[in-house]
Amino acid sequence: MNITGHTKVVAIFGDPVEHTKSPAMHNAAFADMGIDAVYVPFHVRPDALGAAVNGIRAMGFAGANITVPHKERVMEFLDFVDDEAKKMGAVNTVVNKDGRLTGYNTDGRGFIKSLKEDAGFDPKGRRVFLCGAGGAARGIGFALALAGARRIYLYDIDGPKLSRLVMDINSAVGREAARTSILDAEFIKAADLVVNATPLGMHEGDPLPVPAGAFRVGQVVYDAVYNPPMTATLKAAKAAGATPVNGLGMLLYQGVLAFEYWFGRTPPADVMKKALLGV
Repeated sequence: MNITGHTKVVAIFGDPVEHTKSPAMHNAAFADMGIDAVYVPFHVRPDALGAAVNGIRAMGFAGANITVPHKERVMEFLDFVDDEAKKMGAVNTVVNKDGRLTGYNTDGRGFIKSLKEDAGFDPKGRRVFLCGAGGAARGIGFALALAGARRIYLYDIDGPKLSRLVMDINSAVGREAARTSILDAEFIKAADLVVNATPLGMHEGDPLPVPAGAFRVGQVVYDAVYNPPMTATLKAAKAAGATPVNGLGMLLYQGVLAFEYWFGRTPPADVMKKALLGV
């Protein structure tokens, strides 16, 4: 990689960020397409988020990805947020155009594509249990509702945050697509799709986001965590005969869409996927 004063910089801000595989896939795409750019991770703590976002302008970055736990709060530091991200209440992609920062959300569309490509699952008319109410859950929940899920049952330990998400989803799609739920194994087992959109699973020893016995044969269990590739949640799902899917596909497809926002070109998804898999 030949970095010069002409090299464009794209960042990812998160806390933690050490686990991210985004640099591998984006830098592979840059190299394949001959784009003079580099993608760099930055560990940004919550109290430094505003300064970090201002740094995008100050240092002339092409843009940035925003990950846990900043997807909701980052919106207050941007100049403009597009309608999709505004309805979701979360941003994962920032574009810098002459110092004007615009926020987008590619998580939801990336999730739906991964769900169909990696699990052969169409959420239309299906029953879903979604664990989480943060930035990732917002993107996933809205996308499932817009894709025609019959009912999305949501759970989070933060009651007010959960209630806001349910209300926002229903308001955006104009029907009762989402409801609050309890963390009950038999109730969860009735769902066609179970999604973990919490950070639980990123670290060894993390508890399961749902009770033991919540999975069954014929169910799809999707964990938005992708590192490690086989979380405790997915191991439990596989043992119960469910179809386990990690978040690598969501990472890939949201990354393809983010790349298009930054550079106006469609990157090679196959090259990016190989980089993610280390092959």
